[in-house]
Amino acid sequence: MKSGLAEGHSATIMTEVTPDMHAQFEGDVVHPVYSTVSMVYHMEWASRKIILPYLEDDEEGMGANVTARHMSPAGNGSSLEIKATVIKYERNIVLTEVIVRDYKNDRIIGKGEVKQVVLPKEKIRERIESI
Repeated sequence: MKSGLAEGHSATIMTEVTPDMHAQFEGDVVHPVYSTVSMVYHMEWASRKIILPYLEDDEEGMGANVTARHMSPAGNGSSLEIKATVIKYERNIVLTEVIVRDYKNDRIIGKGEVKQVVLPKEKIRERIESI
């Protein structure tokens, strides 16, 4: 990894809840609110945005662990801020704390942590081919 990444670095994603983000299984909407699946996707994406500027051309990040607490519903049209902050950075492991907020209503929707491991692309390719 390129130098400069440190604890405290953060990245933010802004999104609005849309019907494709609703809680659903096999196309059937169970609840017309922001799904946990969508929340985890956004948590991972905000965390990934942090490492992108620091990856060398031959490197890539891989998700290694996600913990998530979905604490409050967010209805269709809710404006969300997903902020990831590096809380630990050691060698090739980056751990972020992520907070999902409905920023218009100032409510916490969810919290969690995302762990990413940065590896050479060749090593990732070899692992994928071996499965």
